[in-house]
Amino acid sequence: MLQKFQNHLLHNFQFLRGKKILIATSGGKDSMVMVHLLQHLDYEIGIAHCNFQLRGIESFGDQNFVQEYASANNISIFITQFDTKAFSEDYKISTQVAARELRYNWFYELLETEKYDYILTAHHADDNLETFLINLSRGTGLEGLIGIPEQNEKVVRPLLAFSQEEMEEYAILHGIQWREDSSNASDKYLRNKIRHHVVPLLKELNPNFLLSFHKTQGYLQQAQDMVDDAAIMVYQQVAQQDGDTIYFDLKKLQKLPNYKSYLYQWLNEFGFKAWVDIYDLVDSQSGKCVYSSEYRLLKDRDSLLLSRLNEEDEIQEYAILENQKEVNIPLNLSFCKVADISIGSNKTIFVDADKLHYPLVLRHWNEGDHFQPFGMDGKSKKISKLFKDEKLSLIEKESKWLLCSNTEIVWVIGLRQDERFRIDNTTKNILKIQLE
Repeated sequence: MLQKFQNHLLHNFQFLRGKKILIATSGGKDSMVMVHLLQHLDYEIGIAHCNFQLRGIESFGDQNFVQEYASANNISIFITQFDTKAFSEDYKISTQVAARELRYNWFYELLETEKYDYILTAHHADDNLETFLINLSRGTGLEGLIGIPEQNEKVVRPLLAFSQEEMEEYAILHGIQWREDSSNASDKYLRNKIRHHVVPLLKELNPNFLLSFHKTQGYLQQAQDMVDDAAIMVYQQVAQQDGDTIYFDLKKLQKLPNYKSYLYQWLNEFGFKAWVDIYDLVDSQSGKCVYSSEYRLLKDRDSLLLSRLNEEDEIQEYAILENQKEVNIPLNLSFCKVADISIGSNKTIFVDADKLHYPLVLRHWNEGDHFQPFGMDGKSKKISKLFKDEKLSLIEKESKWLLCSNTEIVWVIGLRQDERFRIDNTTKNILKIQLE
């Protein structure tokens, strides 16, 4: 196996040569075999061991075992201990997910602080098969059937091409000692049930099942690559980005023979889970939304709008004092007294300063807000009607601010001034307000 592993590294992981490598080492057979292999191939390695404190004294036995091995072989070692159960309870996640989060966060921290280039884990072909079957049993797309990636950023898994049997044969041949995890014997977890009962049956039906499975995953990966390429090409035709918002043209989208698959490809990375609700959004009325933890997908006329969720401002209104010359939050506004007026614009207005009541207030619009648009001879108009006439999207409406004096709207900022604060023949003090 040593020669096979060396050839595997040479052809697929040549970038590891000459790098500082940190090996995630539990003390179990798989990780101890990987340490032994890389030792004998003269790679510069260190060991990282996590004590999750889930098996009492047995967990500390693993820690001592790995520590003694590193000391005896003059290998740098880094050890940490986690209160995994407390973490899982605090964040309302399973123990397995908690252990994974804690482990990888610490690994990346070590890479940064100890100046290592990569972290290697000892996942092998049987682990990959188990992951495939777990995902299959729960329902998944192509990406769930491809299995464990050989590389994910700084995390590398060079043993995925090797079986459990090969690992055990190598360990016995070279007299490698390891620690057995007693929890691996239990059928409490789904992975163990598959490992103990399903995988042996598959290998009995076909002794070369792992090889066949590896070929199948290769074909699935090719299919996924083709899907990714098609998704990119169609995205360029259907989607358009404006600032932080992505617009999906529904007319173009619905002409696609399988638009739901494209939506899944585009939106999956944004953390969406409610796919039925997303597909229903295409035919729903404007204003309907679907949320992920960080993003919102909104139906607006003939578009789907994807935008990041903003945290609710603790301050919903911003006061502006009488002698204040500028405002920087939430907008950049300047205020100055002038002797004459010039031609106004959507970004500049001139008002009768004596008609204002301070403090002025900046706020978002509310349903039912109305004002008297400049040039309409005192006729009242709802802000919602103004937005509709201007053909603003729902996201654009949400981003608009109103400048108010008492309960009256002075300016729908960037759109229209109110008639009641205009300059007239009696005006003595002119205030210029400009959106920078």
